[in-house]
Amino acid sequence: MSVVPRLMTLADLSGPQINRLVNHAHHLKHLSMPWLTPQHATKKKSNLRMPSQSLFNKSIALLFSKRSTRTRIAAETAAVLLGGRALFLGSNDIQFGVNESPRDSARVIGGMCQGIFARVGAHEEIEELARYSPVPVLNALSSFWHPTQVLADLLTLHEHAHLFSPDTLVPSPTKPLPPLRPLTIAYVGDSANVLHDMLVTYPRLGHKVRVATPPQPQYNPPKPVWDRVIELGCDKHIVWSNDPREAVKGADVVVTDTWISMGQEAEKAQRLKDFAGYQITEALCREGGANPDWKFLHCLPRKQDEVDDEVFYSSRSLVFPEADNRKWTIMAAFDLLFGKWDVTGEKTLKGVQ
Repeated sequence: MSVVPRLMTLADLSGPQINRLVNHAHHLKHLSMPWLTPQHATKKKSNLRMPSQSLFNKSIALLFSKRSTRTRIAAETAAVLLGGRALFLGSNDIQFGVNESPRDSARVIGGMCQGIFARVGAHEEIEELARYSPVPVLNALSSFWHPTQVLADLLTLHEHAHLFSPDTLVPSPTKPLPPLRPLTIAYVGDSANVLHDMLVTYPRLGHKVRVATPPQPQYNPPKPVWDRVIELGCDKHIVWSNDPREAVKGADVVVTDTWISMGQEAEKAQRLKDFAGYQITEALCREGGANPDWKFLHCLPRKQDEVDDEVFYSSRSLVFPEADNRKWTIMAAFDLLFGKWDVTGEKTLKGVQ
């Protein structure tokens, strides 16, 4: 019997496997877009190719214990395009975490659905789900990791590779994504799940990561996360400081995230105090020596304390293409993990259908 695949973090994949997922998202995006245009805009839809229908007649459980906009919409619409259906199972809808253990819930849900996309609190919850689920489990967000967000960021950067290298052509729907030149990617903010997947991903793809977090120990990555960073050799390509200006030095891309995650509302006053001076502005990046044409990413939702309107709504900002790409990278992960049980590409290499 096949081992049930899972994807908890991009640390679980090699660099080539991550690139395969991103390129597959690009492929699915351009197969799907003509089907989503108004009927009159494409005269001969009968001549169009369908995207993969690997989820035909399949159901994917969206097991969400936290609110979601982008992740939920991306997952529900991606499942439809793959021929399947997504069932939203919110924290007030089912017994999971109330009257039923993750182990029992995993077995029951996995007995009726063909995949579980779980957005949880503590990372231990999704590990337990994956341990006992008879179907693949994909991490939609946990306290440690956020793999689908960094996949969307990567797709967005590749689609805009021409902004970082003038000799790079704008991507074509019929060709593979253009490669990215080695970038310096700065992160200014809390050491949270998005940053953690950045730390185990970008260095293995040839990029440098520069980070600024407040000096208090609670803003450092948890030990299990940093252990994975070291295990993968990524720490050699990471510069860490407590000075946002130092972090953005030479940056091609500047990234931030929420300072107050769901469940941390009681800490708001202290966190705002700790993050004073961390707002992304033109002045901060100019004073820190970011590259003149630096671009900005944020996973959303955004608050003005984190980045001002001048940057957020400027031509530097790629946040809305980044949000759009949540759909296509989640679709790629659903297709390969839930539909084909081949997120690593090993079955494809072996010729297994």
